[in-house]
Amino acid sequence: MISLVTSPRFRDLSPNQIVPLLAYEGRFVASESTVYRVLREERLLRHRGRARPPQRRATSTHEATGPNQVWSWDITYRKSPVRGVFFYLYAIVGVWSRKLVGWTVHDVESADHAARLFQATCELERLDPRGVVLHADNGGPMKGSTMVATLERLGVLASFSRPGVSDDNPYSEALFRTLKYRPEFPSKPFIDIDDARSWVERFVRWYNHVHLHSGISFVTPAARHDGHDVVQLARRHDVYRKVRERNPQRWTRTTRDWGRVEKVVLRPAGKAPMTSTMTTTLASASTVTTAPPTPQSGVSRGGAGSGGGSANVGAGASTEPAVRAGVEAPVFASPARPAPAAPTHRAGPPARRPPGPRALLAS
Repeated sequence: MISLVTSPRFRDLSPNQIVPLLAYEGRFVASESTVYRVLREERLLRHRGRARPPQRRATSTHEATGPNQVWSWDITYRKSPVRGVFFYLYAIVGVWSRKLVGWTVHDVESADHAARLFQATCELERLDPRGVVLHADNGGPMKGSTMVATLERLGVLASFSRPGVSDDNPYSEALFRTLKYRPEFPSKPFIDIDDARSWVERFVRWYNHVHLHSGISFVTPAARHDGHDVVQLARRHDVYRKVRERNPQRWTRTTRDWGRVEKVVLRPAGKAPMTSTMTTTLASASTVTTAPPTPQSGVSRGGAGSGGGSANVGAGASTEPAVRAGVEAPVFASPARPAPAAPTHRAGPPARRPPGPRALLAS
């Protein structure tokens, strides 16, 4: 095999080309994997092309096991009535709880605004920023001198997306997709920056206190951030357990896993496993009969409460009480649309039209 693949005919070809050529001639020596293995053992497998050889680099990642350990932030924009002028939304989301902990809207994209938002969010969360992981992509404001200097001064561990990987900041991108695909998202540009801030404020209330997030066992981000999801998940587990006791034939296996997602990975290699605590946390809390506590109310800055809100440092933001989870939060519903009519299919080819007067005269 070695003499064959190193012969003048095949020495410039890869095993993926040698094996098909031999098969076309009616010869079989070995499979591609065997040829590669033998060449590797004989130290004959080297990169000889002009392109740079591929390099395998270990992907750095971070794990979050509680709130305010790993944050992800990004900027998105929306058109204004003036052509070429945009309104930029700065958003910081907690990777573990998915809560939108900080946001602001400005008419420019600047690292200064991002640095002020991060500091205001840390103050609102009463968080010591030292050791916090802040993940972002490789945009200009993310790597601006003001932002980098602020993170270094506060002792924040900065994390950035890998070059050329467009989906390496998935938590912020998923948040923006939820925002832009809401039924009430305006199809026309915002009237002014105050209109944009008012709309984002309403969205933040809905997202943090009403939206049941699929990535955290369908609880609200605010409830998970404040630890109230333990009681909620225990109540769901207790309901399923009682129903199964009354009708065991309904389930051939176990009931739905309402376990809490304990660990969230910033860059999962695949689908992040949901670490269930059904036998420990839920079993111990299944006897709770009181209603789950709601986030603490307080004076908010643009929808930010002392315990269940998010920071907003945008100028001109309104001041009003934070909305309690599931009580006064606005629920936006999409208007009912009529079902599309079933398509009608014509049987056979269409009937031919009778010949016109010109065709009769020509004949």
